[in-house]
Amino acid sequence: MVKTKIKPLPKIIGLVLIVLCLFFAFKQAQSRGVMDKLLPKDKNTQNIPKDALNALKKESTLTKPITVGVVTWGGYAGGQYFNKGFEASQESRYWQDYKILVQFKVIDDFIASREAFKSGDIDVLWITADSFPTEAGNLGSFDPKIIFQADWSRGGDAIVVRRGINSANELKGKKVAVAFGTPSHTFLLNVLSASGLAYTDIEVVEVPSAIDAAVNFKSGKVDAAVVWSPDDADCVANVTGAKVLKSTKEASNIIADVFYVKNDYLQKHKDELKSLVEGWMIGAAEINSNQTAKDEAAQILAKGLNQPVDFCKQAISNVRLATYGDNVNFFNLQGTYKNVKGEDLYSKMTDVYTKIGLIKDRVPTWREVVDTSILSSVTGLDGGANVAEKTKEFTKATVEVAKSEAFSTKRVTISFLSGVSNLDDNSKYIIDKEFVDIAKSFGNSRIRIEGNTDIVGNPNSNKTLSLKRAQAVVDYLVNEHSFNSNRFVVVGNGSDKPVASNDTEDGKAKNRRTDFELLNQ
Repeated sequence: MVKTKIKPLPKIIGLVLIVLCLFFAFKQAQSRGVMDKLLPKDKNTQNIPKDALNALKKESTLTKPITVGVVTWGGYAGGQYFNKGFEASQESRYWQDYKILVQFKVIDDFIASREAFKSGDIDVLWITADSFPTEAGNLGSFDPKIIFQADWSRGGDAIVVRRGINSANELKGKKVAVAFGTPSHTFLLNVLSASGLAYTDIEVVEVPSAIDAAVNFKSGKVDAAVVWSPDDADCVANVTGAKVLKSTKEASNIIADVFYVKNDYLQKHKDELKSLVEGWMIGAAEINSNQTAKDEAAQILAKGLNQPVDFCKQAISNVRLATYGDNVNFFNLQGTYKNVKGEDLYSKMTDVYTKIGLIKDRVPTWREVVDTSILSSVTGLDGGANVAEKTKEFTKATVEVAKSEAFSTKRVTISFLSGVSNLDDNSKYIIDKEFVDIAKSFGNSRIRIEGNTDIVGNPNSNKTLSLKRAQAVVDYLVNEHSFNSNRFVVVGNGSDKPVASNDTEDGKAKNRRTDFELLNQ
């Protein structure tokens, strides 16, 4: 039998084969590199169950963690606690319960975090509903969608003031440091509104961040500053006579953290995002209702944020972590919620920021920047610790509380017919326009309503009439807007507290007023 001799391969074919071998070796090494990033440094693939390893190797979202951009803030503890840390890990409850990996990236620099979102390094990013109007338009090409609420600020934001400033009304003419277009800015604008002050009534000192605001205050460059906690305590400790004028502990419904994604990412990863949000809300509910869970969350934040444990405990205490029930209310999924909603914050601050010139272009509507499909798909979180936060219950005010110092006073002219205490439709409209939003925003503050008259008429009769008129305002707020009646203190001053001369018709008109005061107690 004749054997055929096999000729050697041409050199060019040999070179091609060598290149191909090197290419596949590189891809395999590259794949291992991706896997290494997904695992804690002290882990290796032998520690991962075989089915988990196969899942990670698939060309899907599971080859890359959902990356969540956050800042040094206690309001995101629900997700970080559920994840059992900031890094992606198979020890996470997200992996154990949902087979997804989640990574939290701390980027305190606002601009850097937005660039990371645009480039795809961040998939899910924080913002507050009130400040989103300032950037929603600039993100138009990415079609951003808010998908859930993470928290309400409840003490995390505060206004510190120097000695001699005892009410928000006394900010008039003072230098106030604030970071533009941020939650701090929103807080300040709401405080001014509650005091009947215009933005132009103060001297605004623009700073890059709330941290810079604190630095300016401690150096004596400004009279007041809007800062984050615990910088508020640091400011008070370092500036003689300084104090916290007001924080979001009382201004309970002004600043709400939410998270948004690119619409393209949302449409491709709805199942994974549902798992992210559901686990996050479960974590929030556990922390809200269980001290052990709260302590564990503080330890996780301390490690992930590189902060002391006590700092992190306080950070968590300065927020209301949003549960499933809170999200149902915030996005008004049932269509019946009457308290402050996300749309209220977004729409209100769109108008306010436009009026002061911070926004110059069209801002998308709330409907355009929100997608509730993720929340609507969540089931089984209706009871127990998952329910919505209850409104604060007020007991009847003591004499001491009733006479306490006011944090802010807003004077509103409500017209009554001579000798009459009934509210007409126009008066109700004025109350709705000038005060209802303030009462909702400062939901944890007591309210004193004082009726006042001009000097015309019998002094005793004027006192009685002014008391009846103030009570009529309270009755309207209770019956029409469902406010707790014990929240209010009713006073009839008659003509005893004029704010203008009674010698002119204009002065008399100014004295026929109703004062709405937010109390410090």
